Amino acid sequence: MGWRLTLRPYVLIVPALLLTCGILYPFGLGLYYTLFDFSASKPQPDMVRFENYTTVFTQEAFWNSAWVTVLYAVGAALVETVLGVAVALLLHRSTLVGRVLEKILILPLMIAPVIAAIIWKLMLQPSVGVVNYLLRPFGLGGVQWTDTPTGALLSSIAVDVWVYTPFVAILALAGLRSLPTSPFEAAAVDGAGWWYTFRRLTLPMLWPYVLVAVIFRFMDSLKVFDIIYALTEGGPGDSTVVLQIRAYLEAIRFQRYSFGISYTIVLWAVVYLAAMVLVKHLGKIQRRAAEVTT
Repeated sequence: MGWRLTLRPYVLIVPALLLTCGILYPFGLGLYYTLFDFSASKPQPDMVRFENYTTVFTQEAFWNSAWVTVLYAVGAALVETVLGVAVALLLHRSTLVGRVLEKILILPLMIAPVIAAIIWKLMLQPSVGVVNYLLRPFGLGGVQWTDTPTGALLSSIAVDVWVYTPFVAILALAGLRSLPTSPFEAAAVDGAGWWYTFRRLTLPMLWPYVLVAVIFRFMDSLKVFDIIYALTEGGPGDSTVVLQIRAYLEAIRFQRYSFGISYTIVLWAVVYLAAMVLVKHLGKIQRRAAEVTT
């Protein structure tokens, strides 16, 4: 019996070790491949060391994709955060309509993002799309939603917002329902208005939950692929070619495997650094929220 108790902790960590190995092995192998010039035209590659990374950072296409990625991630995360918190504040009121809308809110999350993008691609068609049909009485029909660079990027962000705003709203709503009631009762006794209570109590205490949602959405938006590729395939031109799509084009379509993997490693480094900064900021926000409640 004693040896079983001794071995139990080691047995329990076996699944975690297997999962870790399953993640680290392909990552390490991909990192190793970036040191070569492996491609479809060169099945016997030569070691080029860091030449792939040098080429990536000196390409204009990389900086264009990096800029598009930042615009997409910041735009999507910002709009989803504002709308999500607003929806959570509306649903926080215990009304019948709020409870019904709370159930409906999760419907976009039940649809695969690529399916949602395909549906919106049909709806945004200039001639037969339902969106232009509904806007035609207001003189706004015939808009080229995904046929212009700006329109394609904004349409991609709009689809992302439609799919993932409920995620932010649900996290914010959970945060609102977990806030202590005593500070709000004291503010009501003192005659504080809604705006003062929201600015001085609700928002500071809610920030940790909001920032967690921002971290999830910003990280996910930095490595977006499915929504943009299904909606615009990176077009028109390269106006919506984010880093993930650029890596796909280089590795799969152009069959420059090592070069394409180099793009994914660079993207991983960007996501990792951004996550470190945001998580460090989350700790500060949590300490400030704790000070408000005391």
